[in-house]
Amino acid sequence: MNLAYIGLGSNLNNPLTQVNQAIDDISTLGTISAQSSWYRSKPVGPQDQPDFINGVVALQTVLEPLPLLDALQSIEQAHHRIREKHWGPRTLDLDILLYNDACIDDPRLSIPHPWMTERAFVLIPLAEIASSLKMPNGHVINELALNTDVSGLEKIA
Repeated sequence: MNLAYIGLGSNLNNPLTQVNQAIDDISTLGTISAQSSWYRSKPVGPQDQPDFINGVVALQTVLEPLPLLDALQSIEQAHHRIREKHWGPRTLDLDILLYNDACIDDPRLSIPHPWMTERAFVLIPLAEIASSLKMPNGHVINELALNTDVSGLEKIA
């Protein structure tokens, strides 16, 4: 069994409903062993879009990284995700943040997620469910979360 941490985000078409439905969809890929609270955050990139709802789940799965990526992208498509512009608005965004202790540098997938340590909307919910988790480089999630700028991040549920 593999342990993957999945980041969820949405800022279109009732975002809280989108991410809650995504939890049900992700649970078909294995067992969700932990789920963070939901957080409201400002968008990364263009600011002419609604705020995001973000959270993280821990998923126990038999899927290997690329098949897991394919399954998550299928869930995004089922939620009518359209990729019009980089960092633009979206109905659903699902990112593999960490996968076991793996370091993957594939044209389709980078693990650990390349920007996760720079984003409070990832680190804070991840620390909520796995505070002592160590990244492959040895950094502890809770320490990273304590040193991140949380301005604009609001716990909502």
